[in-house]
Amino acid sequence: MMWSQLNQAIAAFNIPADWIGIRVVKETLNLRSVRDALPQSNGKTSTLGAMLEVLVNGCIGYAATNALDLATLQAAAEKAYKQALAASEWWIYPFNAASERPKVVGEYISPHLESLDTLSPGEVNHILVRICQTLKVSEKIVQTRASAITSEMETWFVSTNGSEVYQKFLFVRSSFGVTAQDGSIVQQRSNNGWEANCFQGGLELLKNPNLWHQAQQIGEQAVELLSAEECPNTVTNLVLAPDQMMLQIHESIGHPLEIDRILGDERNYAGGSFVELTDFGNLVYGSPKMNITFDPTVSGELASYGFDDTGNVATREYLVKEGVLQRGLGSLESQTRAKVPGVACARASSWNRPAIDRMANLNLEPGSESFDEIIAGIESGVYMESNRSWSIDDRRYKFQFGCEYAKLIENGKLTKTLRNPNYRATTPEFWKSLVKVGNSSTWQMYGTAYCGKGEPNQAIWVGHGSPVCVFADVEVFGGG
Repeated sequence: MMWSQLNQAIAAFNIPADWIGIRVVKETLNLRSVRDALPQSNGKTSTLGAMLEVLVNGCIGYAATNALDLATLQAAAEKAYKQALAASEWWIYPFNAASERPKVVGEYISPHLESLDTLSPGEVNHILVRICQTLKVSEKIVQTRASAITSEMETWFVSTNGSEVYQKFLFVRSSFGVTAQDGSIVQQRSNNGWEANCFQGGLELLKNPNLWHQAQQIGEQAVELLSAEECPNTVTNLVLAPDQMMLQIHESIGHPLEIDRILGDERNYAGGSFVELTDFGNLVYGSPKMNITFDPTVSGELASYGFDDTGNVATREYLVKEGVLQRGLGSLESQTRAKVPGVACARASSWNRPAIDRMANLNLEPGSESFDEIIAGIESGVYMESNRSWSIDDRRYKFQFGCEYAKLIENGKLTKTLRNPNYRATTPEFWKSLVKVGNSSTWQMYGTAYCGKGEPNQAIWVGHGSPVCVFADVEVFGGG
């Protein structure tokens, strides 16, 4: 039904444009949240609409509509045409359909075992209530919280040059954590940081057999932090768990490599980048152990897909190889403007937003050592898990991150628990200090659905996978 409707519209448009595309997005989202074993939110939202792109005289115009009848789609196309025509007198760079909007046909569907409708809202709430009860390991736990968000998204993309792309995504996001207090000391602990457990798949993702052990451990660690020593102020070996590496990759690699930032398009809202166009193929971004891939092919990772939102075929590519910068996070349009290699990363948060340069799955490739081997090889250092706070400048150069939980490393062993662990550095300095990368047994993937960028703002889903990593001579410090 949707295909015939969209193809009929494309065939019926009577607009003297060089190219026209229609991207339809249909999404249904379910949110359940519980606090202190009491349900807080039980909601369901649905959205359906279309974004029309029209290429005229080298410029692209945009118009969105939540009605898909022929007359409304025609009116939106005409609006986008007029916008592109008016702007074409002042284009920054002329585009053409052959290079920026090539014909593509195909589909992508998220992997899943169980339908998102397998559990009723009541059954999901029952799981969340039990998680809160399990988290409550002590009277010093003053708040427990748990949430589960499931969503199903379908997209259809057609164009006047024959593109037909269908994609179906199933997302499951879960989060739980606690606040512990002893007098004036307050500590928080969560499962891998705030809503980091975001994946593609079905409800099998909520049925983790290790769930109850993990919930109890989170509660126990929060209480443990209340009497732990403060993280020392020192320069030492820093070992980061994959759930903190997620944010490290996101902030100090993902955002600075977005080509639209480098070109200056994002500086008004989200800032620019310390990276220059001439750095691609030349800049030593990190140590030879640093291998970063843009990989939308990983099964179950949050931002896996077959095609970006302009129809560009998504493939696995090295962004940084053996420490040297190879390519950027730039769409076909940005690649043409910047004359540097990019990836299939033109992405939009919904039907009422145009696609812009966005990161997707950015992963650090594994090395050769197990977790035990890594720790055993360190005489002194600090091991940190789960992001708590972050601050980075608008060039993505200087940063400071805080974690929820840490352990002191002494003579090759994890010893004392440390609270309020933080570290700071500059991006090139930090990645050049990468001295050890864990093997595939330490590699874990996480994600976030709230990566913000663009005007008007677009919050989009991204995934990051990493092994455990060791960075030498990093400044760490304590303090809440």
